Amino acid sequence: MAAHVPPVADERESLIAYLDQQRDAFVTVAHGLTEEQIRLAPTAGTLSIGGLIKHVTTCERGWTERMAAAPEAPPPPDQSVEQQATASGDDFRVTADDTLESLVAALAAQGDVTREVLRHADLGAAVPVPRDAPWFPKDVDAWSVRWVAMHLVEELARHAGHADIVRESIDGATMYELVAARAGWPETPWLKPWRSAADAPA
Repeated sequence: MAAHVPPVADERESLIAYLDQQRDAFVTVAHGLTEEQIRLAPTAGTLSIGGLIKHVTTCERGWTERMAAAPEAPPPPDQSVEQQATASGDDFRVTADDTLESLVAALAAQGDVTREVLRHADLGAAVPVPRDAPWFPKDVDAWSVRWVAMHLVEELARHAGHADIVRESIDGATMYELVAARAGWPETPWLKPWRSAADAPA
């Protein structure tokens, strides 16, 4: 899946494949970074590569729990509304215990869960709309599982774009250069696989 989703036979395969592709983009964008670099926030904002990977893992977990529980709502969170508000944004913060390996492993593990849920879910099942944030519609009672899966594609793709910008701001690397390095593509006149500064020719 270096550059394109493989051929798909139906809607279910499409949803799974495009989620896999967007999830893989975070592995690519982190390729070759150090533990220090995944914590850098080189743009005007506060986003880091590690924080984005951590956030999309949390985001995907929440939406997948909703798909798995459909047509019921998932169990309520352990935290109160006040505690959730205080913790808002914590999933963007890379702690001392986080490593690139652990963050990527958590994302991959969540991908396994999401894939399994989508393989067996009724795509038309109703997913109750949450009421705990102002951006959720008040005039819609439920979405379908297929809607939520497409929303997840949107969420991951949006943040993968953020990660592209952060990575390019760190060392100038762009996505196709990083894909080429991971996939072992040969160098061409218009595309040179990314190399670390230590491996670059003098």
